[in-house]
Order: sequence, then C-alpha cells, then structure tokens
Amino acid sequence: MSTHEYDIVVVGSGTSGCYAAATAAREGLDVAIVERKSESEAGHIACGDALKGADSFPDAIPKSKIESSFTNTGVDHGRFEIPSEDTVLNIPVPGELAVIDRWEYGRKLIEGAEAAGVEFHYDVVVNDVLQENGRVEGVRGKRNGEVETFEAEITVDAAGALSVLQDNADFSDATFDTNVSYTQFCSAYREIVEVPEPVDWDDALVFKPTDRASGYLWYFPRTPTEINVGLGFQMTEEPMKLVEDLKKDLRSRPEFEGAKVVDKLGAALPTRRPYDSATAPGLVAVGDAAGLVNPTTGGGIAGAAYSGQYAAEEAISAISAGRTDEELWRYNERVMDHFGARYAALDVYNVLSTAVEVDELTSMLASLPGEPIAEALYSGKTSIGPKTALKTLRGAVGHLDQLWEIYQVRNLAEELLEHYEAYPDRPSALPRWQEQRDSIMERVYERTGADPKY
Repeated sequence: MSTHEYDIVVVGSGTSGCYAAATAAREGLDVAIVERKSESEAGHIACGDALKGADSFPDAIPKSKIESSFTNTGVDHGRFEIPSEDTVLNIPVPGELAVIDRWEYGRKLIEGAEAAGVEFHYDVVVNDVLQENGRVEGVRGKRNGEVETFEAEITVDAAGALSVLQDNADFSDATFDTNVSYTQFCSAYREIVEVPEPVDWDDALVFKPTDRASGYLWYFPRTPTEINVGLGFQMTEEPMKLVEDLKKDLRSRPEFEGAKVVDKLGAALPTRRPYDSATAPGLVAVGDAAGLVNPTTGGGIAGAAYSGQYAAEEAISAISAGRTDEELWRYNERVMDHFGARYAALDVYNVLSTAVEVDELTSMLASLPGEPIAEALYSGKTSIGPKTALKTLRGAVGHLDQLWEIYQVRNLAEELLEHYEAYPDRPSALPRWQEQRDSIMERVYERTGADPKY
C-alpha cells in the first residue's frame, strides 16, 4: 500500500477541483488532485456545454488560458420551443454567454492546474475517507488493483453529484448537510452531433419540454454544424428512456437529417438548493458535490470555479492558523453571498415545476413576454415595469389564476432569498436559521401543492 502526504488533496479534476487546487498551489501549498479517469480521458465530462458567466473566472486559472475552448461566443438568447402551442419564445440571456467544447475546456483546466504546481494522480478510484475522531484526514482508493492512501490537512470534495466521499464520511458531529436524496437530482444524457449544413439558430440555446413534467430537451450549438443535444429529467419522475426520447425528437428535425454522432455521455447533476453547510472538520465540498448548480437551468461552471477558489482560500487560512477543524465555515458564507442565496431562491421555481402539468405550464409560458421569465430564470426574482406588466396582462388572458399562483410563489422565493442573504456567520447559529428557512419552505409546499423536496 502506497501512502502520499500533502497539505491539500482534491478529489476530482473538474472545474471546482482544478480551481481549488490551482488556487492553493499558487500560494505555495503542496497540493494533489486524485482523478478516477486516465490521463487521456480526464476532463471528458458530460455537460450541456453552455457557459453563463463566461466573462469572469478566478485568477488561479485565468480566462485567457481556457478561452480557446469557447467555440461559440455569439449566443445571446434562449429559444424555447413550445409544440403544444405551435410557438417559439425567445428569451434574452443577461450577461456574457458562450458554448464550449467541454473536453477541450477540461484539458485546459488541467494544464492550468499543472502550471500552478498541482500534482496529478490518475486512474485512482477513491472508495473511502480517512477519518479520526470525526476529522477527515484524507482519502483511500485503488489504482491498478493496489490500495493507495492520500493524507492531507484539508480534503476538498470535488467528486461531483452524489459524491462517494459523503457516503463514507461520518458527519454526526459536523454541520455538513446530510439532507441529500437522489430525488433532488437530475439525470441527463447528451450527444455531440455533427450536421451537414449550418443550423439557422446558432445564436441561441434551444430548449424544448418533454412529454412529462420536470424534463426538457436541449440543442446547444458549439458551432453552426456541431451541436450538443441532450435530455434531462428530475429524478422525482418515473425513469425516462433518455436515448430513445432524444432520438425521436432528432428524427423530427429536418436540420439533423444525415447527422453524425461523435460523442455520447450521461451524468447526474444537482437541481436543488446549495448544501446548508458544505464543511466538516478537515473537509470542504465544492461545485456539484455541494449542490452548487442553478436548479432552473442546470448551469454550474462559473459557480464551480468560484467555489473552488473560496474553498482553497479558506483552507489556506485554516492551515496557516493551525485550526483545520474550525476555520472552514467562512467558505459557506462566501458561497451564499456570491451566488448560493440566488440558487436557493431559484429552487422554489423548480419545486413549482414538479406540481404543474406540462401542458398548463407551457401554455402559460407561451403567452408571456420574455423579460420576466429571463429575470426569474437567472436572478431568482423579478421586477416587472409598467410596460412589461401591460404586455403580461394582455398575454395572460385565460391564465390569470396560474399567473396569480406564480406571483405568490415569486413572493415566497424573494422571501427565501432575503433569508439566505442573512446566512449565519457562525456554526452555532445554523439550527435556528434552518428552522426559519424550513418555515418558509412549508409555505412554498402549501402554496404549490408540491411534495416536500427536503
């Protein structure tokens, strides 16, 4: 059995893992990334390839180092196809947007982390944590049949959705959120498809509802002739035949006649609120492993990058102070302050979607202007001006009851946002904060009629 010792060990070489490792390594710490894939496959991750927030990345791996993977920077809106209403809804997307080649992006991240001084261990399947008296002290895994241990002052869980580290760690005396279920996640499948002729919607992210609730198809153009096509559904639903449902829709689209599939991958991703706490003695979770994904769109790359930076910075402070059991809480505060509170508010709309019939929801959306929908999708709240309100009322004739319902839900989402913006500054205050949050969520379930999610 081989044993390796580091200041920080990161499990997973995705966005959050690479940014966490690079941030710490640039400050002179001894850092390793442990990755289950081979060196040639590392960075090959199932993703929709749409990047919201493409204008900003942490300095540890600057945007200039990964920008070559941005294959389409001309997208500026979402195109929502609603077949039941025979209409298309165009919704502007605020901020800088890009579609990327995710594998090339992944390779550039790894190169950036290596340049920062990070050591990589490939082909290691982590299957356990090292833990003593409640404190995580590293991980154990297998490489080519041989057991290897990686000891560290701080372990960063960047192992993705439903992380195996969390399955094996004892959090009974920690604040780490254990209220996690597979039903709070989404199952997704995507293909990279090359089409013979350029599509005429290469400036848009195309969305289309599935035939059942809490699911959608997507068509994201990497280039005018290379399209990321996929389908996802909330795991509260009965299992869908992802591949067959996607192929059925592809066959109905003339622009995909004669197309060639060049890559296939599936994955799970969190469509839930951020973990109440993603820290425990000696451990901090980042990116998907901490539920840090916009639950209405599935987007999580930019948030993952910053969560990695914040985790590393707080780990550096903890190691410097010699208090690795207690000094990581500030990470939770920073995540909530930057984007976690907004994601928690957006989860209210995800809860609503599980209680609304697909035809009813799509019919109402088809009648509304894009401005309030765009604000709800990306900010967690809406501020409708007089002109937009007038357009909304004109279009919503026949849907006023549903519109009133969404208005009430929106008020609850904004109340929840304010509560998350007052996230506690110390672990001892977390239980009281959770009680108050749960009281708001009870009213969300009562208003929407949705089954409790947590």
